[in-house]
Amino acid sequence: MAIETTSGKPPETPVADRPREPTTTDPSDRSPKYEQIYREIREELRAGYYTVGSRLPTENQLASRFGVSRDTIRRSLDRLVQSGFVQSRQGSGYQVMALSPATETCLTSFTDIVLRSGRKPGAKLVSIQTLESDELPPALVHPDLVGEKVGVITRVRTIDDDPVLLVRTYMRASDMQLARPQDFPEMGPDQSILRILQRRFHMSWCSAKETILAVPADEEAARELDIDVGSPVLLQSCTAADEAGRVVFHEVAIRHGALAIEHPSLVSETEDTLSPAR
Repeated sequence: MAIETTSGKPPETPVADRPREPTTTDPSDRSPKYEQIYREIREELRAGYYTVGSRLPTENQLASRFGVSRDTIRRSLDRLVQSGFVQSRQGSGYQVMALSPATETCLTSFTDIVLRSGRKPGAKLVSIQTLESDELPPALVHPDLVGEKVGVITRVRTIDDDPVLLVRTYMRASDMQLARPQDFPEMGPDQSILRILQRRFHMSWCSAKETILAVPADEEAARELDIDVGSPVLLQSCTAADEAGRVVFHEVAIRHGALAIEHPSLVSETEDTLSPAR
């Protein structure tokens, strides 16, 4: 497996290649075993034990690992299919389709969607900044971040090397201390901002709210997307919050024109149903 790295150090062993101990379900958990297994595999997908396009272990292997019957495993896998994580393929098992489910609206991973379509996602880092909230345009600062130092990650997202989105991710500067360019890969599945924030900066969230507005392109958006200043663009914002309702990050994606991502069984139009910023 080819592994891309931006440093001169040997890459770490990918999570998917690291050994795991056999797992048994928690006897203190009163929920059905198939539900427990579904949750565990789901968390492994989110943690990167598997990559988009790879296959899960066979039903027999999973049944042996969890100490349950194949019927129980099938019920767990059916849940994963229904949640959009995997797809059942006749004669070839279960293929990983996403590391974050499509049911999470604006928390759907742009990276996963593009990979699933058979195309190449990319992410060019433009800047890493720490600013006072009053240095930012008021319309782009979430009220919960007013009065704080704000970290801003600006990236251009590409499909097959063509720029399609300018994305700015805002968060408390204290939550992204020591951020470096190496933390933001330009290629591969780990370019997803969701995975970067979870793994590198240990952030977590449980809900999100999305808004969509038509606005004129500012100078940076015009330069990065190769359009004229003032051109009409679509601004899609996604605000993720933790269980207490505290804003974890606020992301703004700017795109010009319609964006369609196609593969043999799916066409996703991003007019107003999907925020393809991640």
